This record gives sequence, structure tokens and C-alpha cells, in this order.
Amino acid sequence: GFEISPRLHKLAAGSRHLQRYSAARAYLFDGEGKPLPVGFRLTNRAFAQTLRRIAMDGADAFYTGVIAREIVAAVQGTTDNPGLMTLDDLSAYDVRMPEPVCAPYRVYRVCGMGPPSTGGLTVAMILAFLEPFDLKALGPDSASAVHLYTQASRLAYADRNRYMADGEMVPVPTNALLDREYLRQRGELINPASDMGKAKPGTLPEQAGSGLIGGETMEQPSTSHISIVDRNGNAVSFTTSIAIGFGSRVMAGGFFLNNQLTDFAFRPRRNGVAHVNRAGPGKRPRSSMSPTLVFGPDEQLRLVIGSPGGTSIIGYVAKTIVAVLDWGMDIQAAISLPHFANRNRKETELETGTAAESFRAALAALGHSVKVRSLTSGLHGIDVGPAGLTGGADPRREGVAMGD
Repeated sequence: GFEISPRLHKLAAGSRHLQRYSAARAYLFDGEGKPLPVGFRLTNRAFAQTLRRIAMDGADAFYTGVIAREIVAAVQGTTDNPGLMTLDDLSAYDVRMPEPVCAPYRVYRVCGMGPPSTGGLTVAMILAFLEPFDLKALGPDSASAVHLYTQASRLAYADRNRYMADGEMVPVPTNALLDREYLRQRGELINPASDMGKAKPGTLPEQAGSGLIGGETMEQPSTSHISIVDRNGNAVSFTTSIAIGFGSRVMAGGFFLNNQLTDFAFRPRRNGVAHVNRAGPGKRPRSSMSPTLVFGPDEQLRLVIGSPGGTSIIGYVAKTIVAVLDWGMDIQAAISLPHFANRNRKETELETGTAAESFRAALAALGHSVKVRSLTSGLHGIDVGPAGLTGGADPRREGVAMGD
């Protein structure tokens, strides 16, 4: 097991609905209904047995057999909102591997997850819009650099919300969005002296006649990330999510089931026109997960990076890449760097309680509507340099860099 951290204790205590679910209540609360205290060693024998079954029998043990029956029973047996999942649904599930999205950034190649995750595409677009600017000369303490970053983010998020979803169910114009001429022309909308306000998505000939609409959809920041490089140089950037905190709050086999359906558009149609991220049979919801690998000009691995954080994940990851590659920061300093962001909403966001708040007046003078708020990333990264591996873990959440 592991000891309950202050953050886990706070999350359990603050959850309005968790105690309504018997398995979750028995796992995280005592007999009087109080959240288990900080430092309590939490064990989970049911989950240990689940892991043993998967280790012995592979993925089939999850989609059939005891684990599948436990999942279906938990979903159908939920008292307040029972689900319709069946054993046939699980056994017929097909894990699909999307093609990675790779794009150049200066002398590097940045590779991320393809649709239905929007992370790979949107990170690549942010970096492409920034490439014409001398960010190294501006530095991380420059309001001008922060302004340019937010404008690039506005443009990329506008296209994300309009065009990106499950590419096996709707036409996602990946090649058109990464076309260098399209990115160059769209990047000319960035005015170094003024905030552009809410950006409109670009016009793509490849998307003409698709008959779909876009728009922002809800994504919750209850996600985890881990970055790994082994002794042979094999690398993993792995992001996993259960959506809302504690997912659906339903447990089976010792683990929480996700609430990922909330990542679909709540309004599948507007004025009779279908949303690109509407729910549908066999369709996977859009996400912002951004597990990323960066390769140097010699095609050798340079960075392994990723983060939790809902729709903010994209900005956290892109900013950290800029901090390492343009500003020459070590990976820990880049991860710890105060956050600034704009998800193509009204406000430019600055991380509360950090040096980022110092940009407020300068950004306001450029026309930004500024909001200071908590921006709780959970970045974990590895920088692969000539001297070996250097790791960084986000101080905003639990995490540690470890190596042999």
C-alpha cells in the first residue's frame, strides 16, 4: 500500500458524492464516515488480485472473466444511475492505436499522441506559431514572451475545438492543420503589440463540406502521467485519465471506473448541425492528453514529457518544451516554472502565488483580460543529455524523479 498524502486526504474530504458509493466509502473513509487521515497506510487487496490476473492472463483477463463480470455488475448495480454496459460490450472492445503526430520545431522533432487526443496536434501547432519569434532572446521573464505564447495558444485551441475528435469516426484534417504554409499564414495573425481576443478557427479546404461544427467540451483534470527511460534507451510517455476526481466514483476489482463520457459534447447538435465531438457508437471522446517525445537533430531522444490537467495539459506541456529547448532550462526548472496560459477563452491565466503574477500589468496594457488562478499541473519529464538522464517532477502534485 501507500500512505495517504495531504492532497488525497483533501480531495476525499472535499468530494460531495464519494460517500454515496459503498465501495468508495469503504476504501477511503472510516466507520464514522470521516476521510482516512494523512499518513494512514492504504492497502487494496482487491486491486492486487486484479493485477495478478492481468499479469497471468494478459489483457483478456480485463475484458473477459472475473474482472469483466465485476465491472459490469458494478455499472449495472449503481443505484442512482445504473449503466447499460454488458459483458458483450467489454469482450467486443477493440483497443486502437492511433498514429503518432510528429512535427518539426526548430532543429527538433516533436512527437505526440494522435486523435482522438488533441494533444499531439495542438502542441505541434503552438510550437509552429512560436517558431518565427526569437524566444531565446526574450527569455522566460519577459511579458512579451508570455504574450506571444498566449497568442499562439489561442490560435491552436481555436482549431482544436473546431476540427479535432475521433479520427476514425469524423474527418480530422491532420495534414492540413500541420501544413507549413497554413501555419505560416495563420501565425501572421499574431500581433506582438496586442491581444487578438478570442481567435476563430482557420479555414481548411480539406474540411469543406464536412457538415460538422466545433466548440469547447468539458474535460476534468483528474489525470496522471509518468515518464520513463530504461537502461537501453527505450522511452515511455504515459498519460492516463479517469476524468472527474475519482472518476464515476464506482469501483470494481479495487479500482475506480472512469467518467470519460463527459468528454463528449453535451450538446451533440446545434441548429440541427452535428458536433464534431458528439457521442456515438464505438466513438472515443476527445481528450487533451499530451504524452510527448522530443528528438534532436541527430534523431536521438531528447525529452520525455507529459502532464495531467484537463484542457490545460496542452499548454503545460508546450510551455515546458519551450522552457527546455528555447530558454535552456534544466528539466526540473522548466517543470517548476510558473504557468501562464490562454485556452482561447476570454481570460489569459496566470498561476496564483507565483512570479507569473508580475506579468499582469504588462499583459493588461496589451489588451489581455487577466485571471490569476491555480494552475495545478503534474508534469513529469526526463531530459536525455550527453551526460545521461535528468528527471523532473512537478512540485504542484505528488511525484518524484527516481533512477538507478
